[in-house]
Amino acid sequence: MNCNTKPNIGLPDEFYAALLQLHDGLDDAASMWANARLILLLANHIGDQEVLQDAVNLAAQSARH
Repeated sequence: MNCNTKPNIGLPDEFYAALLQLHDGLDDAASMWANARLILLLANHIGDQEVLQDAVNLAAQSARH
């Protein structure tokens, strides 16, 4: 597995606060669009297909449990 699942965010509380702020005042549809845009921006930043596929696989596994 190439996807790092260990804590790796320097300021996790600040990142969580930024995520909450991103969704503040958005309806469900706008919130889903914001999530999709964020996912695509982060995926582009990562760029490594193996890492991205591992992340997709892990997300799919957790969504089905």
